[in-house]
Amino acid sequence: MERPSLEVNLPDTQEEGKLYVVDSLNNLNKLNVCPDDSQRSLDEEENTGGTGESMARSNTRNQCLFFVTFILTLIISLALVSFVIFLIIQTRNKMDQISSRLLSEKNNIEELKKINNIILKHLNQSGIKE
Repeated sequence: MERPSLEVNLPDTQEEGKLYVVDSLNNLNKLNVCPDDSQRSLDEEENTGGTGESMARSNTRNQCLFFVTFILTLIISLALVSFVIFLIIQTRNKMDQISSRLLSEKNNIEELKKINNIILKHLNQSGIKE
């Protein structure tokens, strides 16, 4: 049992065959060594010539996404703080209204007590007893 030869000695395709074998070995090595995600990034690097152009685009996109998220977070935080300040001011205004009402009612009660005392004195002086 003879094994077939892996090398084909054709004068025209010898160089092409070597390149094909090297390319096939590289692909096999990538499949064995790299997981799927890193394989995609390696394929992207090969497509861009390995200059890191895809990494630069990815970093720029990530930075842009981070910046937009950061700005949105700041806007939402500012809106929430503004709403809390508005609620505090509204609560303070309501408390001021309630306290002024209580003071006016207290004054009214004091006046009613004075009037009651005056009426009782007048009734006691006039001789009308209960």
